[in-house]
Order: sequence, then C-alpha cells, then structure tokens
Amino acid sequence: MAVEAYKTGRKYETFSYLPSLDADQVRRQIAYAIGQGWNPSVEHAEQGVTQRVNYWYMWKLPLFGEQSVDTVLAEIEACHREFPDHMVRFVAYDNYAQSQGTAFVVYR
Repeated sequence: MAVEAYKTGRKYETFSYLPSLDADQVRRQIAYAIGQGWNPSVEHAEQGVTQRVNYWYMWKLPLFGEQSVDTVLAEIEACHREFPDHMVRFVAYDNYAQSQGTAFVVYR
C-alpha cells in the first residue's frame, strides 16, 4: 500500500492539515498556551518563496509572562498590518522543556 503526499497547498506548523482556525479558535489556542505557562511570541515570513520556509522573523521580543490573550492578539494584528503580504504565526515557548509548546500560522 503506497502512502500519498498531501498536495493541496503548503503546510506549516501544528494545524496545517486542518481547516483554517476561526477567530474564536485562535483565541482559545492562545488562552490554552498562556494557561500552560508558555511564553507567547509572534513571528512572520515572506510568502511565495520557492524554497521551504524555515526562517521566520521575530516580531518584537517574546511576550514573557504575558497573561492577556487580547494583548497577544493585538500584537498578531499589528504584525499583520505592518507586513500584510507575510505569513504571521503564533508561537508559545515552554521554559521547562526549553522548546516550542505550540506554533501555528494565523495569517497565510
């Protein structure tokens, strides 16, 4: 039995193979990450590059200790306004595991 590649568009991060998240789902994912004690961050990258995107620019510094979902969403929106042609993703860093707890693209 052969395994087929998923061929509809480029896939990035945690939720790439699912339908796009709506605003409430994005909010709940951010709230979950904050509830885990993870540090939120916002990153962006150019679209339409011929190679696989493996470098994302950091939008400001990570929001260490941020507890407000609205503040994180405001930073995501500010990044999207500044770079409307870029993909924008949310990243949450887990200090204990010293890795990303989650990451997903909010704007494609």
